[in-house]
Amino acid sequence: MKEISHRTSAFALIAALLCTAAAAEDRAGEGERELLRISTTTSLYDTLLLDEMEDIFEEMYDVDVRTVSGGTGIAIERAVKGDADLILVHDAERERKFIEDGYGLSRTCFAYNYFIIVGPEDDPAGITGLNASDAMRAIMVHGMDNPGEVKFVSRGDDSGTHAREKLLWNKAGFNYSEISTSGASWYVEAGQPMGQTLLMTSEMEAYTLCDTSTFAAFRSDLDLVPLIESDEFLINVYAAIPVSPTVYPETNCEMAKNFINFLVSDEGQDLIAEYGTETIGKPLFNPARGNCDIIGCSGDEGVIPLSDDVCSRALA
Repeated sequence: MKEISHRTSAFALIAALLCTAAAAEDRAGEGERELLRISTTTSLYDTLLLDEMEDIFEEMYDVDVRTVSGGTGIAIERAVKGDADLILVHDAERERKFIEDGYGLSRTCFAYNYFIIVGPEDDPAGITGLNASDAMRAIMVHGMDNPGEVKFVSRGDDSGTHAREKLLWNKAGFNYSEISTSGASWYVEAGQPMGQTLLMTSEMEAYTLCDTSTFAAFRSDLDLVPLIESDEFLINVYAAIPVSPTVYPETNCEMAKNFINFLVSDEGQDLIAEYGTETIGKPLFNPARGNCDIIGCSGDEGVIPLSDDVCSRALA
């Protein structure tokens, strides 16, 4: 784990936590509810899944849950700055680095869906039937030859979806940085959340990479169809990470732990498994429960509750 400079002693941190808890109790006595700050990726937010979960959790714990959405990169950045108690994101490489650097306590998988490549139904780049990396290559080749007909819209926002796009370009044999800085008219960076990127892609009759959940939520407003849906590199796993009280003693680690344990509880996993069925006729996400072999959530990253002393042990 990366050494944190000017680290306070464990005793001082414990004292700080006790003071924070006492302050929370005082606020509760004054009518203010305890606060849990969640920093999350846009797909969980835009599909309104978190809204439903927050309502249930707030009633269970009489807590005020405040969620900020901005993509995985922004979610992690906020936590690094101490502006979040819990992050819900979908980029395993950055998640594990966040923990290795000392900012997060643990990674718990709780849901998954898939990335897909969507585009116009007439598929001018002819990607139907290809694997994901070959599809990206075909979009690039046809886009360079005929940028008026073939375009790719990138999130361009350091999100988990953007990170997966970079991986697919690399697997296709291209240097992503060269593509993104080329100024080519076929490649467009939206710099927007997934929903807005999809709307922009539809208006431009272009291609984009997106997650199945956001696409399903926005599909009625889009003139796009899924063209690439099955590829081993398209599985998309969501994980929850509490911010470490070792780095930020005032973080609400206990409530973050409670929220994670709600996510992996039978009630939370059932909610994930059913969410979307009433509105669009099928679930928007898959629960991680029972699917760890598929999504690779082994050992401590599995769908298991965090221990009651996970926060105090971080200070030991």
